[in-house]
Amino acid sequence: MSRIPLPKEDELDADQRRVYDDIKSGRRGAVLDLFMMMMHSPQLADRAQRLGVFLRYETSLPTRLSELAVLTTAKHWNSSYEWHFHEKEARAGGLAENIIAAVRAGDTPAFDNAEEAAVHAYTRELLSNRHASDETYQTALGFFGNAGMVELTCLIGYYCMIAMTLNEHGVPLPEGAEPALPPPG
Repeated sequence: MSRIPLPKEDELDADQRRVYDDIKSGRRGAVLDLFMMMMHSPQLADRAQRLGVFLRYETSLPTRLSELAVLTTAKHWNSSYEWHFHEKEARAGGLAENIIAAVRAGDTPAFDNAEEAAVHAYTRELLSNRHASDETYQTALGFFGNAGMVELTCLIGYYCMIAMTLNEHGVPLPEGAEPALPPPG
């Protein structure tokens, strides 16, 4: 249950409406409740969704690797809403079902792909320790280079912000969706 109400589409002011229309006409094609919650600050919603478009669709990282980082972040925060939308994206991007299931369970997957193992290790260490070991960092850097490492780190940070927003304000799952993760807290 939301701690503060989601703005209703028919009650949006001019600034909120501009951001709403921009999001709806963009790559997402819809305005999720996450962005409706952020609409309490339309400037924040606008900037957050623009950064999200870049981090989700335009980085140098392949979709399966970006979505692996997002799912690992969603699991860390037990954000079922974030998980709900990104599990489908991870599958569509080619992430194997056994990896998705292991991340959901909080286990380290049995990776066949060294890039996937590097993303998972880097993401988990960064989230759990607030810092990755030199070995983990250098392994990932070897795969993704300077730009890829900056993008990966910012992707993880962005989805932490999203998970915190969803969890703290109680943004509900879409109607009929069951939580895939235990509640936060």
